[in-house]
Amino acid sequence: MIMYESATTLINDAKKIIIIQAENPDGDSLGSALALEEILGDLGKDVILYCPVEIPKYLRYILGWDRVVTDFDTSADLAIIVDTSADVLITKVLETPGVRHFLESHPVLVIDHHATKSNLTFDHTLLIDDAVATSEVIYRLASDNKWAINAHAAECMLIAIMSDSLGLTTQNVSPNAFFTAGKLTELGASNAAIEERRREFMKKSPEILAYKGELISRIEYLLDGKLAIVHIPWEDIQKYSDQYNPSVLVLDEMRLVEGVQLGVAIKTYPDGKITGKLRGNLPIAETVAGFFGGGGHKYASGFRAYENYDTIVRELVEATDKAISNYDTTAA
Repeated sequence: MIMYESATTLINDAKKIIIIQAENPDGDSLGSALALEEILGDLGKDVILYCPVEIPKYLRYILGWDRVVTDFDTSADLAIIVDTSADVLITKVLETPGVRHFLESHPVLVIDHHATKSNLTFDHTLLIDDAVATSEVIYRLASDNKWAINAHAAECMLIAIMSDSLGLTTQNVSPNAFFTAGKLTELGASNAAIEERRREFMKKSPEILAYKGELISRIEYLLDGKLAIVHIPWEDIQKYSDQYNPSVLVLDEMRLVEGVQLGVAIKTYPDGKITGKLRGNLPIAETVAGFFGGGGHKYASGFRAYENYDTIVRELVEATDKAISNYDTTAA
């Protein structure tokens, strides 16, 4: 395919490559970045892993996380952005002195699997394909080119797939996802070993378990119980996020409440920024996030905005109500 050929040409022509994650790193972005580091390193490329924020502790079961740096190396001759094609999700990257100029004056390859249309405000080559995770696209790119995939690269790609698909259980999992997971296992990845490490990092302190109970007590149910919202203020983020991502603590429980079609964890920051993490039982999360300029998957998405909290909640209700009505009309 043309987009794979263009990506291959950019990589072959580069000597030093910086791989960029958005400011909300997750298992797919980190796993994909680390896999690319291995694959491109074996091709003789000099690779730098960059993220504008520290890798969260809950992701540190992924071996190699500590090679990700927060300083942008402008001596690279190619940038690869993984797992996002939205300007709003790389705001901190673009605000870093010299980085926007670098991205506007160097070739940029974006590797993503989200269906959301790219709105990046600089020239780039987009490699996007229908896949459960970005690492699945990277696997296809490497396989098409017969690039070596060593055992660590395979493990990182399998972690990314399992992370974004909740262990191959989400509605967007395709037969190809199972095929890719099988091939990565053949190449040396062990899902049992990955899960053992992940469970160690998922363990909660008594303080975090108590906080989870507090968060659950704060959940609001709107739209006749179809929309569940929990507010996570800056004070909570400061106090708990270094131990555990507050949103992750309760979103799955919110989705499991009878009648709930969409769960949203809303974080508020001192600078007026508001972020929303969405998880749905209907394929509407991407549509609702798109109302605020965000995006992601049909069942899992996110957004960032600079508005009053009450305004955001009101707009969330309106966007969710419309999305559910449109889904019901289409499904009827």
